[in-house]
Amino acid sequence: MNSVEYPLKPEERVLYALRGLYQKYGYSQFKMSKFEEYDLYVRNKDFLISDGIITFTDTDGRLMALKPDVTLSIIKNARRMPGCVQKLYYSENVYRISGSTRTFKEIMQTGLECIGDVDLYNLCEVISLAAQSLRAIDARCVLDLSHMGVVSALVDALGLDDEARAGVLRCVGEKNADGVRKLCPGRDIDALLALIAAHGPADRVIEQLRPWCGQGAARAALEELEAVTRVLAANGLDWVQLDFSIVNDMNYYNGIVFMGYIDGIPSSVLSGGQYDKLMQRMGHSARAVGFAIYMDLLERLSDGARPYDVDTVLLYDDTADVTALSQAIRLLTDSGRSVAAQKAVPEKLRYRQLLRFKEGGIYNAE
Repeated sequence: MNSVEYPLKPEERVLYALRGLYQKYGYSQFKMSKFEEYDLYVRNKDFLISDGIITFTDTDGRLMALKPDVTLSIIKNARRMPGCVQKLYYSENVYRISGSTRTFKEIMQTGLECIGDVDLYNLCEVISLAAQSLRAIDARCVLDLSHMGVVSALVDALGLDDEARAGVLRCVGEKNADGVRKLCPGRDIDALLALIAAHGPADRVIEQLRPWCGQGAARAALEELEAVTRVLAANGLDWVQLDFSIVNDMNYYNGIVFMGYIDGIPSSVLSGGQYDKLMQRMGHSARAVGFAIYMDLLERLSDGARPYDVDTVLLYDDTADVTALSQAIRLLTDSGRSVAAQKAVPEKLRYRQLLRFKEGGIYNAE
């Protein structure tokens, strides 16, 4: 009888695939403790997805926290290696409020970080791996790129005070053109309105924005984005799109930022970007880019329930010779089948085949 493979849960299948993908590109696994000093997260609270943190007092009196994030721990332990980059991936449990249940949950998070003298190739590689990661989850996926340099340059050109600037950035993130108009009366906002409206294939969007990003920081940022998307397209990733509503915290992020989506899940399952500013805030002169995948969201995927729990149920009674029974089970498992030896069929157990063990052999029980 041919063996039948059991489909893994979506998050289990993804983890196996992603580990192989990252190792293939030279990323080493990063292992860490389940907790860090609470102060690490307090000082970088805005960087965290959720402000809910589980704390406890250690035996030496320090206030500790079950880690709600992996990136901060990686940066804390980063080593400066001039001319090199550290390529790290992780599959770690984090402890925070789940987006699906709104309660504290132990959540598997996987992702990677590239830290050090990050150059254009490293940036392209990380974004490519983000796109390939999405495809490993589901072919029906979207990866949207933005560039904080383009957004900040066009917003800064308006000469707004801090409060109005923050409001405009919120409107850009919400694609709220009317909100920008209300916050910027009498100012030339055509470039910003063009940015809000720009979304879709990279080559088309870049050409739309080129007249509005003709000089200075805006031009340099758009040219970097163009170089990255050209490399992605040359490697079969021309389906990656641009969307400048991705506006991450400018205290931490700079350069290219991105989010990934899977059909059937209403929120992003992948988030990443360049976070040189976070490195600087934590005392490092290196550059960094990375992303994380939120595995708890993958529980929403409809991946097909297992049609059964076990290949074979083997029934036996108290008269069975245990040695002969164990040998019979081994023959079945050696053939590739999973076997549940029982004296009676458990309620609700799903199986492909019901057999009975009797003296002298195995017999069909159905």
